[in-house]
Amino acid sequence: MLNLKFADGLIPVIVQDEKSRQVLMMAYANDEAVRLTQETGYAHYYSRSRKKLWKKGEESGHFQKVSRVLTDCDEDCLIYEVEQVGAACHMGYLTCFYRTLEGNVIGEKVFDPETVYGKKGH
Repeated sequence: MLNLKFADGLIPVIVQDEKSRQVLMMAYANDEAVRLTQETGYAHYYSRSRKKLWKKGEESGHFQKVSRVLTDCDEDCLIYEVEQVGAACHMGYLTCFYRTLEGNVIGEKVFDPETVYGKKGH
């Protein structure tokens, strides 16, 4: 593995659909999450709010099968190219980038988050 540069133990990860090239989400990974992603072939991240490692889809069933991991020239940001199962966004949309800056919804809603997560939210 290259000499990735983690800031405060984390590296930003942009997640892109391998076929459509659509940006699905952005998250953070620590060294363990990157290692698990490489070992298992499924996307792992580090939740800053919950302060724990998580595998995408562990609650929702909306997993990300990682086909390739790219790094930028500075080795301080990653792209996970994935096959997305279901939706990437915990709000129920295919991508986390489902609305404009003005608040207009432009994305496709795939599932009801309350049905999947209950009232606890995310």
